[in-house]
Amino acid sequence: MITIVPAIDIINKQLVRLSQGQFTEKVSYGISPLEMAKTIEDNGIKHLHLVDLDGAKQGEIQNLDILKQITQNTQLQVDFGGGINSVSTVKQVLQAGAKAVNIGSVAIKDNALFVSILKEFNSDAVILSADVKDTTLMINGWQTNTGIDIFAFMEQQIVNGLTKTAVTAIHADGMLAGPDFKLYEQLRKQFPKLYIVASGGVSDISDVDKLNDMGIDAVIIGKALYENRISFQQLNKFNAPC
Repeated sequence: MITIVPAIDIINKQLVRLSQGQFTEKVSYGISPLEMAKTIEDNGIKHLHLVDLDGAKQGEIQNLDILKQITQNTQLQVDFGGGINSVSTVKQVLQAGAKAVNIGSVAIKDNALFVSILKEFNSDAVILSADVKDTTLMINGWQTNTGIDIFAFMEQQIVNGLTKTAVTAIHADGMLAGPDFKLYEQLRKQFPKLYIVASGGVSDISDVDKLNDMGIDAVIIGKALYENRISFQQLNKFNAPC
């Protein structure tokens, strides 16, 4: 059964959503991250994807306080990303109560550091956040084309000890037009043992059903939830005890 992971993205302490990662395409929802986290928990969901967009932009964590608020006031299993750039910042995030860290650009720009993080921490605590345009990895807030193929990179990181990845199809993110099913199908086929989290494009419950049928392990849902394209009630069938 697929795991449902609502997303909370933070800019200036506010819950926002972007379209295709563009900071100029920002929508604020008028509810605090903690309030939303409590609502998510109250509706039977056990996981949360928390993104420090300020930290991602600046290259250093900016919203550790919000992570602490959420982990101290809910039982949600939180994975946190944005601005993680060292072993010490991984420790900070885990000590603040996160169950896992999401590492994106750093994994590509400083792969030796990423490998050292994989070796130092439990594999369940490290998620490779892979953002792709077609099948090419993008970094630096999706602005820089690395020229690196996701499938080749993933093979290398699995050898290094990677067990979990969250893959975002950039063209689909925030657009409410459906996930890149072909990409996830290829990933599932090529990496049958890898824990794959689909991110970007979920528009209604049928998208979640299809990802579940494909054997994708988890799905991040953002705008579709906030704009009432998907209800918590519809997601209840996926809420299984941990």
